[in-house]
Amino acid sequence: MYEPRDSDRGAVSGEPGGMPGSATDGDGAVGYRGVTACHAVGISYRQLDYWARTSLVVPSVRDASGSGTQRLYSFRDLVVLKVVKRLLDAGVSLQNIRKAIEALRSRGVEDLAGITLISDGTTVYECRSPEEVVDLLQGGQGVFGIAIGGAFKEIQGSLSHLPAEPAAVSVEQGAPEVAEGGAVGDELAARRARRRAG
Repeated sequence: MYEPRDSDRGAVSGEPGGMPGSATDGDGAVGYRGVTACHAVGISYRQLDYWARTSLVVPSVRDASGSGTQRLYSFRDLVVLKVVKRLLDAGVSLQNIRKAIEALRSRGVEDLAGITLISDGTTVYECRSPEEVVDLLQGGQGVFGIAIGGAFKEIQGSLSHLPAEPAAVSVEQGAPEVAEGGAVGDELAARRARRRAG
């Protein structure tokens, strides 16, 4: 079961700045292939494939559309994959994870970064402020929590040495463009370079 927490009706939503992606995040300048997604998130390719085929986490940049096509996942997709993995590791049922992910699917990257998921192993609660987290824990409903903003940072760290490719590149067009220095173009690296320069 998934329950959004809104005890204050209008709870404060944290929106940390500097998070990768945009509110839509599916328009993506870059995407990450399945193998890269697996390394960044810490799951097997078999899990990734199963979750895509059962529509748990479908790649938003490009889904597989027949033999020889590659799925491309956005940064936001990788964060959601990381949340799924953590919930599974904590013993939450796939059915309850599916409900939680369905509720999170419509959220933009900035909105996701301000959410903490708390679970007692059965029910997953969405908290949008520190007060809601404390309220839930004092009520005895929490056993573990996942700060989605923390998952962002972990994925950023993992992607710092993994390849990305332009979302517009198709199988017929060949290899992704190569950035200066011979590395595959990476949106996160480009953003870091812009921050350093400006």
